[in-house]
Amino acid sequence: MLTMLAIPLALPASAERVLGAYIFARHGDRTAKVLKNTELTELGYNEVFDTGSYYRTRYIHANSSQHIQGINENLVKLSQISASSPSDDVLQNSATAFLQAIYPPAGKASNEVLADGTTVQGPLDGYQLIPVATTSSGSNSEDTAWLQSSTDCRKAEVSSNNYYSSELYSSLLQSTKSVYYSISFLLNGTFNESAMTFKNAYSIFDYLKVGSIHNTTKGATDDELHQLYLLANIEQYNLAYNSSETVRAIAGARLAGDVLQSLNKTVTSQGKTKLGIQFGSYGTFLSYFGLAQLPATSDNFTGIPDYASTMAWELVTNSTTEFPSPSELRVRFVFHNGTISGSDAPTEYPLYGQSNGTISWSDFVSQTKKIAVTSTAQWCQMCGNTAGQCAVYSNSTGPASTTGTAPAETTASEHGVSRPVAGAIGAMVTLAVVLGVEALVLFLGRLQIRKQREDAEDEADEENKTS
Repeated sequence: MLTMLAIPLALPASAERVLGAYIFARHGDRTAKVLKNTELTELGYNEVFDTGSYYRTRYIHANSSQHIQGINENLVKLSQISASSPSDDVLQNSATAFLQAIYPPAGKASNEVLADGTTVQGPLDGYQLIPVATTSSGSNSEDTAWLQSSTDCRKAEVSSNNYYSSELYSSLLQSTKSVYYSISFLLNGTFNESAMTFKNAYSIFDYLKVGSIHNTTKGATDDELHQLYLLANIEQYNLAYNSSETVRAIAGARLAGDVLQSLNKTVTSQGKTKLGIQFGSYGTFLSYFGLAQLPATSDNFTGIPDYASTMAWELVTNSTTEFPSPSELRVRFVFHNGTISGSDAPTEYPLYGQSNGTISWSDFVSQTKKIAVTSTAQWCQMCGNTAGQCAVYSNSTGPASTTGTAPAETTASEHGVSRPVAGAIGAMVTLAVVLGVEALVLFLGRLQIRKQREDAEDEADEENKTS
């Protein structure tokens, strides 16, 4: 796996403070999507818990340099934190695991003394209950390999389907036939022969990847998994984002709106709202990457993030005022691919093609408004939906074009300055080498040699049985 180098940035001033943050996270290890009834595994539970533990150290611990100003350290104050997830078993359980790490059981600190002097301790050593709100999109997203099925956005579905008519897709569908034929013996019984193609690149990769983690039987080699992963990256990124049809990135647009509204609430409440946490699928990562122009920073942002990956937006300032004016606020974006453990930490990356590591609050608001969806009416118009919750808006201004995003509705103040801030190195598998002609030829050759070797071994076994 190749790693992505962080852009060199100046160290933050010692006076810098974090006033609020918003985290978007992917679930941990799970069972394969194609088998349905997808479940979070114990490994996945631990991955998400470990990542949550890191963010507790970063944002909640009082001695952390990134401690969110004024946030309770040991006993959760529900007015300071919000958490959300789609109606999906894997994502909701991941959110619960993450929150268990953010605010672990409080022990005796949670004891309550009643009027008659009785001391009551909460169950499970003072387990802290943090509600997880259900978002309106993304339901059952981990039980389907089709990115747009959980968005319910009509024009996004049409746009993603346009990819299947593209020259790029047709070319890859033909040129990779031998790739999938060479591993077909690993897919029999789960995929029909007609489904063993590039059109199901992610489902095939996901199935074999999960098998490599949990099954002891012979499966795909590391080299095969890497190549299949690169193909899945191409398929899924193109289904999640297209620069000329931005409605395709509706999931990322909604996330951008959620982030903007949450940070703006921190500003308008003078810091009373401090931390937002949302769980979602890899497709939302990919579509946000495209909308925020992160691939301009590195081609690695066109790849599928690993389990327990996170990205966060931090509202920071160098002002000594308890809660400064908007002109003294900046936003930092950080990303980490996969579980955060040991000495790992997220890396800072510039948003929207900026050269600086952080972006002024005013620029963040104006740039985010260009890509964000922040209201049901706006979503309905952009998606062209007219039924259900959209019926009331169907006769208003009409659906928005599929080639752009309507401006977001926000009351955020638009003032501020930017200042570069340091980040740590993160990692994400590169897409730059994918499908190079020489690499593909070598890969196909290796697959053919492996298939011939295994066929010969099978024939030898049969001869031994009959002798």
